Amino acid sequence: MFEYNPEKHYPQETESRVVVRFQDCDPLQHLNNAKYFDYYFNAREDQVPKLYGIEMIDMIRKYQAAWVVFNHNISYVRPAMVGEWVRIMSRVLWHNNNTVVVEYYMTDDSKKELKNVLWTTLRYVTLKSGKSTDHKGAVVEFLKATSGDFDIKGCTISERVKQLKSELFN
Repeated sequence: MFEYNPEKHYPQETESRVVVRFQDCDPLQHLNNAKYFDYYFNAREDQVPKLYGIEMIDMIRKYQAAWVVFNHNISYVRPAMVGEWVRIMSRVLWHNNNTVVVEYYMTDDSKKELKNVLWTTLRYVTLKSGKSTDHKGAVVEFLKATSGDFDIKGCTISERVKQLKSELFN
């Protein structure tokens, strides 16, 4: 279970390095559009326990609540190709009392070329009723420790693509 330690540095961004698999590609050897979701979610699921010492299933059991996808907003910038090594980054971009926006983005292995950006909005709901509920306890601590101060209300995903491309270029 996550226990906030004020002495510890909690990285706001996770990173994984993966190879684009043949079985995940279309006939043009591009990563299939739907497979980006699998790559992103698997990368985050692998990195969160390593970086933060938390298994999401433990929080779900303790608080009898979980995040469910409310919305996806995805921008395909450049294709990821079969056999290509890519970097996948993710972070909690924004949160409030019952909602979280997670940003995922993919680059080439050298982190010079942006491939894709995904914003996933998740609502926190109780397991029993499926109704929205507020974040509580260690969930609040986890979100505060791992979230940035990104102003999501002042930015669209297209603007974010431009920002990320500019950051990668520099």
